[in-house]
Formats: sequence, C-alpha cells, structure tokens
Amino acid sequence: PPPVSKQIKARIRSRGHHHLSEQPTMSDIESAILSALSSGPDATIPDSFAFATTSSLDHNSIVGTCKSLEADAYVSVAERSTQFYVLGKEAESIVQNGSQEILVLNALIAAGEDGLSMPELQSAVGKDVCKIGMGNCLKNKWAKKDKASGKLIAVATEGIKDDVKEQLIALKSAPEGENTKVIDDKAAAALKRRKLISLITRKSYTISRGQEYAPQRVKKAADLTKEMLESGKWKDTTFKEYNFQTLGNSVGGGYLHPLMKVRAEFRKILMEMGFEEMPTNKWVESSFWNFDSLFQPQSHPARDAHDTFFIKEPAATISVPEEYYERVKTMHEKGGSGSIGYRTEFKREEAMKNLLRTHTTAVSSQMLYKLANQPGGFKPAKYYSIDRVFRNESMDATHLCEFHQVEGLVADYNLSLGDLIGTIETFFRGIGITQLRFKPAFNPYTEPSMEVFGYHPDLKKWTEIGNSGMFRPEMLAPMGLPKDVRVIAWGLSLERPTMIKYRIDNIRNLFGHKVDMGMTKNAPICRFETAEEEEEEKV
Repeated sequence: PPPVSKQIKARIRSRGHHHLSEQPTMSDIESAILSALSSGPDATIPDSFAFATTSSLDHNSIVGTCKSLEADAYVSVAERSTQFYVLGKEAESIVQNGSQEILVLNALIAAGEDGLSMPELQSAVGKDVCKIGMGNCLKNKWAKKDKASGKLIAVATEGIKDDVKEQLIALKSAPEGENTKVIDDKAAAALKRRKLISLITRKSYTISRGQEYAPQRVKKAADLTKEMLESGKWKDTTFKEYNFQTLGNSVGGGYLHPLMKVRAEFRKILMEMGFEEMPTNKWVESSFWNFDSLFQPQSHPARDAHDTFFIKEPAATISVPEEYYERVKTMHEKGGSGSIGYRTEFKREEAMKNLLRTHTTAVSSQMLYKLANQPGGFKPAKYYSIDRVFRNESMDATHLCEFHQVEGLVADYNLSLGDLIGTIETFFRGIGITQLRFKPAFNPYTEPSMEVFGYHPDLKKWTEIGNSGMFRPEMLAPMGLPKDVRVIAWGLSLERPTMIKYRIDNIRNLFGHKVDMGMTKNAPICRFETAEEEEEEKV
C-alpha cells in the first residue's frame, strides 16, 4: 500500500477538503494504524513515535487511538522507552564555534609570550567565554598566570584537540535514540555537569495485531433496541460482550462535612443539658441588634468597615421595636441601672445599617427581648445556637472571613459567676475536656467576663477555647427583664475543636474551596468521649 501519510491526505481530499493542513481525525489515525498492520499476521509497528514522525501524525493522538483499539482487542500494545541526549543552546554554539577553553587558548597563543590581561582577554573572546574558558585552561594546564604581571600566558601551543566539540558533534550526528553509546559515561557526566547536554527518556509503544484484528474497525453495539428487533438487523449486528458477573457501581450517598459531624455532637450534648436551639437562619442583621442592643458603643472599632461587612443594598433595615429602640438610645446617651452610659449622641442612621452578623449574639439579644415581653411575663430559659458568622479579617492558617460560632446562654433569677463556671464545665466535660482555667477578660456587653482555657494533651499546653461572661445590666434593663434576672453566656468557634478532632493544621483545608472532597467522604464519625468514659478506659 502507499505510505500512510499519502493515504491520509487522499482520504482528506475525498471528503472534499482542499487544505492538507487540516488535522486528521481519529478515524483517519485508526485506519492508518490498522492499515500498517495489514501486511501479515506478524506485522508490527516497532515504535509508535517513529511511526508518528514518518506519517506526519501527532504521537499523543496515536497513543489515544491505540488505547481505544486495544480495548476492543484490535491491537496489542507494549510500552517501550528510549533514552537519548539532547544538546542545549550553549552546546549548539560550541558545535559551531568551538569550546570556550579552545577559544581562550587560541587568543592566548595569538598574543604570544606577552600574554593577555583579564580585560584584554574579555575584550578578545567575550566575558561569558572568558569566565568558563579561562578556568578550564588553567585546570588543564594549557595556560598559566604570570605572578609579576598578572597576565595569562599560553603554555600548551601544539597538539591540543577540542574534545568537547568533537563529543558534541558525535552526539548530534548519531541517530536519535542511539547517541547514548557514542561517548563514554565519564565524558557524558562531564558534559552534563557543564549543562551542555541533558538525558531525555521518551515513552512510546510497540503495536501488534490483537485477537480481534481486522483491517477496518466495526463498532459493536452496546444495547439491543426495538428497531433492531423489528428490522431483524440484530441478526447481523456485533454486540459488546456482557459481563453478567460484574457488580454495578456503588450508589453514592451524601456525606456530612466534618464540621457538621462535630456540630451534631455538640447539639446532642447541649440538648441533653436542657438547652433549646435559637433560630439563626438569618445572616443579615441590623447594627441595632448586632451592636446597639448589646450596649456596644457606636464608636467601637468593631463597627468599622475594616472589621465588619456592611450591606450595600438594602443598606438599612426597615424597622426595629420603637419603644425598645428609645430605651436603648437612652441607656447609651444617659445611662441607667447604675451606669452613666457613654454620654455620646446615639445616631439612628448608624443603628439602622444592615450588615453580615459578626456574632450569633445578635440573635441572643432578640430572644431575650422576646422572653421579657412574652405573654405571661418572663420565664427562665436556656438557649443555644451553632451557626455561621462573618468578620472582615485577614485570612491565614487559623482565620477565615467566615466561621461557625457555638453560643449558649441561660436566663434565670439570681444567677452568679459560679453558675456560669459550672455550666461551662458541664459542657466541656461532655466533650472530654476536664482541665479548664478561667482568666478575667473584657467584653463590651458582659461584666464580669472570662476567657476559657483548656489543656491540649497533644500540644501539651493550655490553649484558649472560648469566651464567657454575664450580660451587663445596661443590656438587660432596656429589654424589660425583671431586675433580679441574670443572664450567663459563653461562646467558642466550631472550627477549632473540629481541627483538633480531625488533626487538621490549616483551616482552609477544612472550610472553603480548597477542601478535599475525599476527606468529607472518609472522615470518621465524630464522637467525643465524656470524662467518665475516659476514666473507665484508664482503669
């Protein structure tokens, strides 16, 4: 048959195309391969890369087509590898002009016994050639440096061969794939050290006939159709073999993210403690509920755009309870319940600004307001929430602009700091943390306030795990709560205990677009052992 490249060009012309630069189709490449194997049962294509070169075809396309033909047993494919040296840009220059050391030596010989100073040599051969060639000349003892004048003088003037140039010419002249044997290993190593050559390994394939070989591929039908039965075409149709032993693909189900697994465990512990979940499905809040109702001053740095995400549209909330708004305004401007307030003007436009909530305490304040004004009056309650909050922070391995906050509060008569510590200890005991420390702190809307530290057995140090406090009277009084009602509250992030539980060192690998979906699928069930269970295991 005519050469494969001519067959393909003729086939393109037969399809009505006049530009031979058009890329061959997979069908063209497939026909070329099968045609090359048609000469006899033992016909082979020894090297797919050489075949691609002589046929003017893309090697990757040939490999892809061979894999497809191999799947239907039309061909058999065996991998092969070829190693050869490739000359770099500097090596090509040496082939044309000679090695740097020979160029330097020739310049020194031409200068005679007077030799050349470094500037003179650089001017004669160039800085780059001088730098490499001078060192090699001195190393080979072809030249010496005169101590008195500091000039370089040629020592060897006859019988010097340019071995580097000859070796590179030999490599370039040898057939591709066969030049690894034209020079010895020592010479090749020296050329590689000078980065003149690099060793390339090329993967290609030997192609031979398969069990189902035919000069033309017949596509096998995958399904028996109604039309085949009606026309009788099924009798002459070749079908793909059906494997009755194979199992179907496993049915994939939904998988809970590690954060959700830890959240489920936290919810279970809090509900066992008698807490009721707050509705936190509204991410956008007004500044009034997020800041003002918590007795946080309108001049507080947290209310700046550098720390909070404000909403452009709609920029302001529609309404807030007016009588409650006036009481909050009075508390800020004039004080009450033993406080003198902030003694600054309380601005309505500032209070009405919409924002992405910076904490779920915005919901806590609304729940406490409803609790104080519900039919029948105040009744003690326990609330908790686990939901997303947003802060305009710089992102790093432990901080994101959005995270999940776990918050709990208890509203009852005559509560004390001891009740707060006891409630926190009960919660953390449920997740296996028994070693706790409390450190005095400041929060705008709690007094007293405490940071909660727990002992980390892996890190072997105390680490901050939460914040807590008792809501200030300036916050509770405008709500209408009885004077002897106290509210204790605490909060922590959901991400930190999840990272500790699943040994994750970067929060971006837990939450966000970089999360490995396989981790979500394979993460084990979250179960925190209580302090009692840990003691039983030790025994």
